[in-house]
Amino acid sequence: MKWLRRKPTIITAVSLTLVLVAAAALWNVASARTFQFFGDLVDRVETNEKLVALTFDDGPDPAGAQQVLDLLKAEDVPATFFLMGRDLEKYPDLGRQIAEAKHEIGNHTFHHQRMIGVLPSTVAKEIEDTDAQIRRTGYSGDIHFRPPNGKKLFALPHYLKEHNRTTVMWDVEPDSEGTPTAQQIAQQTLAETKPGSIILLHPMYAARDQTRQALKPIITGLKERGYRFLTVSALLDSR
Repeated sequence: MKWLRRKPTIITAVSLTLVLVAAAALWNVASARTFQFFGDLVDRVETNEKLVALTFDDGPDPAGAQQVLDLLKAEDVPATFFLMGRDLEKYPDLGRQIAEAKHEIGNHTFHHQRMIGVLPSTVAKEIEDTDAQIRRTGYSGDIHFRPPNGKKLFALPHYLKEHNRTTVMWDVEPDSEGTPTAQQIAQQTLAETKPGSIILLHPMYAARDQTRQALKPIITGLKERGYRFLTVSALLDSR
């Protein structure tokens, strides 16, 4: 019968389809802002108070760090910097300036590689080497973790759970896609921020000038709306 002759082809096609569906499902889980298989994850805090956490990823880098620090000081705004071990190693003075300004420092891995499909030993080294660089800045607070590109699956969340570490995601992300202008970044941030939001910005590198230009309008606009800025730890403590 024809269907019997075609049976191996049908089985192969069905198997391939199932594999692709499973891979797509795992990718969606790995990218989810509100779920991971193990441990504590937060993308925002449920609160009726107008509280918000301003967070910065990557660096520190001379192209953006000082400008960001100067503005935060002028506006009296605390922030959380998720820094990379390799940049801290390269620019230790910038890391110390962030710590001395009493901002919070989080871990964004050493090399900024996507932390899916990696060995547990790789996860441990990426995190622990970065922790060591963070401590060298003089920062002594809790070190929360943010995965590069928000990607996490099995090994990374398992490590974080075993070490009582919180995965900090975000619910406002205005500058990660395309090349938005400063005005667009500010407008999107102000439109999407709500009580308990965690805002993600990337102001560190030379190509991120538009994000740096958007920072003051974002701070001014949120203050005018009655928001108070907290570090991630302080926002979590407000729960």
